[in-house]
This record gives sequence, structure tokens and C-alpha cells, in this order.
Amino acid sequence: MPGLGWSIGYLLDLPTPFAAGLILVACCPGGTASNVISYLAKADVALSVTMTALSTLLAALMTPTLTTLLVGSRVAVSATGLFLDTLQVVILPVVVGALLKWRFPRAIASLLPIAPLVAVITITLIVASVVGGGREQILEAGPRLLLAVFGLHSCGFLFGYLAGRAVLGRETAARTVAIEVGMQNSGLAAALAQKHFADLLLAPVPAAMSAVASCLSGSLAAGYWRLRPLAPPRSESESPATGQ
Repeated sequence: MPGLGWSIGYLLDLPTPFAAGLILVACCPGGTASNVISYLAKADVALSVTMTALSTLLAALMTPTLTTLLVGSRVAVSATGLFLDTLQVVILPVVVGALLKWRFPRAIASLLPIAPLVAVITITLIVASVVGGGREQILEAGPRLLLAVFGLHSCGFLFGYLAGRAVLGRETAARTVAIEVGMQNSGLAAALAQKHFADLLLAPVPAAMSAVASCLSGSLAAGYWRLRPLAPPRSESESPATGQ
């Protein structure tokens, strides 16, 4: 994904703020919404959760490292600052949430039913704020920016599927990897862009658009795969010629 983000920004000759934001999105870990999409697509949810968890833990090191390498040619990036903020935005909430659930299980259980709604509303407000602030520049960039964002996620789904099929061999696993690769943590990208690309006021815009593109692409993929259920495995005693 980082290589795709850099390549798409270069090929489409995106302005520096949009290119930096797109690369940052590509360097972020998989989004937690991918677990829901995997469930809806009847993919391997256990594999999806495992991949999301591992990529999120690795993000504290890999997101600042990759972003510095790929964006550093366009704008100065503080790897240390990105590392500390990634820890704060990604790792710290997970640790605090786990501790709270351990210490106050009943209170947390009562809050869980409304948690998804709160998350959706919060993300919607963040996206609306970023898009509203850069409305004129977004309209000016128009097709190129849309093509870049949707192209990033579409290519992520495609290459993720091909890689999953080649390495794991199972259709279920291939669909799961496609979803994990194609859906990024756009909220993290928006937060990091706003703080570390302060001189590039439009850098958070690709992240905001990515939140929409990622969920839309994932929902379409889930709907398509849900209508194409996997064939049940054939028993060893079943004859290939007669099916008996």
C-alpha cells in the first residue's frame, strides 16, 4: 500500500499536500471496519481480526518509518513525532480500553451497544470538518483526487486478493486479505496529517475522502462476495467425474 500511494501520487502529479496525505493513508494500518466487512462478506473473521491487530501494533514503528521515507522527498517529516503520536492514537486507546474492560466489566458491557454509533458519528464529523474546510481545493482537484483515493483502495483490494490467493491458497483467505489490505485506518491518517503536516493545510483531505472510499469499496465487495457463496469442499470419497 505505501508503494501504491507513492506511485499513484507521482503518476497523477498530485499537489504536494494531497500526495503527502495519500501516502500517509497508505502507510497506516488496516481499519477496524475491515472486521465488520469480513463478517458481512462471510470471509475469515478470525484472520481479519488477527491481521488488524498485528498491523495496528506494528503501525507504531512502520507508519512513521514508511511515511518519513516516502514523504520526506516532498516535505520535512519528524519520524520521532509521528512515532509518539501513533503510539498515542493507536496503542494507548487499546491499552486503556483493555484495562477498563478488565477492571469495570459491567460498566463497559452497558456501554458497548452504543459504542459503534458513537464511533460512526465521530468519524462522520471529522470527515465533514476536513472536507468542508478544503471544499474549494477539493472541487478544483476534482477527478484527479477522486481517482487517486479510489484507485488506492481498489488496487489494495485487487493486489490483496491476488496475494492472499497465491500465498494462502484458499478463496476465503484471499477475500479476507483483500479486505484487510484495501481498507486503511483513515482516522489515524487524518489525525497525524493535521498535526504533522500543519504547513500543508490540505494534507488531511485524502484521509477524509479515504474514510468514505474505504467503507464504500468494502461494502460493495462484501455485497458482491455475499452473493457469491463459497462452494462446499468436496469430500475425499467424491468422484471428480461423477460427483458421487
